[in-house]
Amino acid sequence: MVVGELSDRSDVLVIGGGPGGYAAALRCAQGGLSVTLVERERIGGTCLNIGCIPSKILIHSADVAHLASVSSKLGVNLTADVDMVALNAHSADVVTQLTSGVGQLLDVAGVKVVHGEARFSRPRRVAIVNDELVSHHEFDHCVIATGSRPIELPGFDLEGSTIVDSTGALSLEAVPRSMVVIGAGYIGVELGTAWAKLGASVTVVETASRILPELDKRLAAVVARRLKELGITVITNALARHAVDGAVTLEINGAEQTVDGEVVVVAVGRRPNTDELGLDVAGVSLDDRGFIEVAPDRRATSSILAIGDVTAGPALAHKATAEAEVAAQTVLGNPAAFDPAAIPAVVFSDPEVATIGMTLDAAAAQGIEASEFRFPFAAGSRSRTLDDILGFVQLVADESGTVIGGHAVGSGVSELASGLALAIEMAATVEDVAATIHPHPTMSEAIAESAHGLLGHPLHVHR
Repeated sequence: MVVGELSDRSDVLVIGGGPGGYAAALRCAQGGLSVTLVERERIGGTCLNIGCIPSKILIHSADVAHLASVSSKLGVNLTADVDMVALNAHSADVVTQLTSGVGQLLDVAGVKVVHGEARFSRPRRVAIVNDELVSHHEFDHCVIATGSRPIELPGFDLEGSTIVDSTGALSLEAVPRSMVVIGAGYIGVELGTAWAKLGASVTVVETASRILPELDKRLAAVVARRLKELGITVITNALARHAVDGAVTLEINGAEQTVDGEVVVVAVGRRPNTDELGLDVAGVSLDDRGFIEVAPDRRATSSILAIGDVTAGPALAHKATAEAEVAAQTVLGNPAAFDPAAIPAVVFSDPEVATIGMTLDAAAAQGIEASEFRFPFAAGSRSRTLDDILGFVQLVADESGTVIGGHAVGSGVSELASGLALAIEMAATVEDVAATIHPHPTMSEAIAESAHGLLGHPLHVHR
């Protein structure tokens, strides 16, 4: 191993080149600081390379393939032939376009990109290992944005060819005849749905009593109905013990049961990448789950900040990007704090789910007297034209009439999330939403319909 004797230096060192890391690097560079970004693999991180983007490409391709089985009702007869080689090539091309674009942005901003794995050797110094070369870098401020990785499940060996994690499930070379997905959170449900539409016989296994246990049960129930329509088998209250040659042994109420899958996907969550950074040397504290403890301005110490999946909260790319804005302002010496009214969450299932802010139960738990109204898409016009009436939009308001929650499940509701989040962030009242003219015919009309319902005078449904 070759060890560099001298160290480089930057005003800001960013560790991790995902959505949070590269956003922090760009903002600090735009503020006139010298910035070095360290990435051990590819710019764009998990999201662009092996997560958000390729998974949505797979989901979209699966939706297109699935049209062949439902289009005849619309007067169009289609056939579909899935070509995984072409699909994977398309996915790789899109990823390359996006990551190249980020690389160009960093280059134009003057951010120095160093490839390697960083580890703290002093409170303001890291060693960067790249193959056999070790270099050193000193900084005034460091932003940790190393993201997360899939949780490994004991008894499931990812070294074989039949068991994969969520990353491996995005790059299969052929559609398997059968698939077992361990975990019915948003990742498991998205992957299971996509592969079922592409032609696999899918079984989803979940330890909780229902799918999407982190969501409101009424939202999850709509997705569960569609999973059944797609022929996906869901096994709940089941503990996955181990898998051998595609045979997955489950424990259900103390008894063993076996389900078979040509491919087994382990999708039981993610863990923060904080265990190999040498954070103890830097004086950075972790909580009992391995998350870096930070103040609202994202500081973990006077010189080290942390954003994204390495900190508590939902592991979402847009959360990391928003935290990057706060971290950059903190580094630049401006007052800043991460204190959003709500963080939108979207599940790209079938149908999609968007959930922002409080549910009625969450409000009650905080002692808030709230009310809600749900407008079903079955009463809407755009959903009828799309021949997909499953789902609803639900608004939640406090006793003063301020919108504190917005939740939707239905076709394309991911595109409603920003409008709902804006209403909550701006403390809009139900009257504000109802008075806002929503275009017809669109799925967004359901938001206004829900507001009218909360005011006691719904238009297209009975009171």
